[in-house]
Amino acid sequence: MVGTGTAATLAGWYVISLRPSGTHAPLRRAAATRGARLLPLSTLRLRPLPAGVALAAALACRQVVFTSPAAVRFARSLLPLQVRPGQQWFAVGGGTAAALRRAGIAEVRIPDDRADSEGLLALPELAAPAAVGLVTAPGGRGLIGETLARRGGEIHRAEVYRRETVRPRADRLEALATLPAHSALLVSSGEAFAALWEALSTAGRHLLAGRPAIASSPRLAAMLAEAGFTAIVPAPGPSPRQLLGALEDAVAAGRFAIPVR
Repeated sequence: MVGTGTAATLAGWYVISLRPSGTHAPLRRAAATRGARLLPLSTLRLRPLPAGVALAAALACRQVVFTSPAAVRFARSLLPLQVRPGQQWFAVGGGTAAALRRAGIAEVRIPDDRADSEGLLALPELAAPAAVGLVTAPGGRGLIGETLARRGGEIHRAEVYRRETVRPRADRLEALATLPAHSALLVSSGEAFAALWEALSTAGRHLLAGRPAIASSPRLAAMLAEAGFTAIVPAPGPSPRQLLGALEDAVAAGRFAIPVR
């Protein structure tokens, strides 16, 4: 079950967003509908790459895979997105699929039960790939390309943007240290979490690891456990609805006490 967000189910809570700079708004709105407040704590920013030639080759493949909403956004800024006869288009999760549909791609295949690389690779259509266009960022979703290549696919990789690590703002780190106990870290990127962890002092790490953390995949949950987090809540994917819904469900189940208001 995933929380619906139709009432102030998270009133009194803070959620900590590690989204890249300038991309917190959807999560902020979703938190507000549930009565929660958001602390934006960006450790990454996104920059476009001049990938026009590589993107044209990727978009001509029989199977086209997009790994994130950002990949869709930056690809659209370079070339129109249009389905060709006989093509299949894929997205790692619902947010990426929604971005593709807004771009005019009506039929997008996504994993049924998990929004990550492993879920995508479990789709039967990708069991024996042919030519695959992979629209992504450097270092992003490496498992997809490697696995599809091992299965015999000819991979045409188009890196349309890159992620740059940025040190979190000092005032945001100060706010993080003073958040109330009813605050939860939302983790949908291992790279973003690693950059935050690197920026924290030993005391800061200890304080944060004592808070609930919502992980959008089993891989991220394992990363958090290794870092010392104990109150880890799995979410079915990285979208605001999925992350906040997982926290809602945990609160409703009595896993965390309701904050005094």
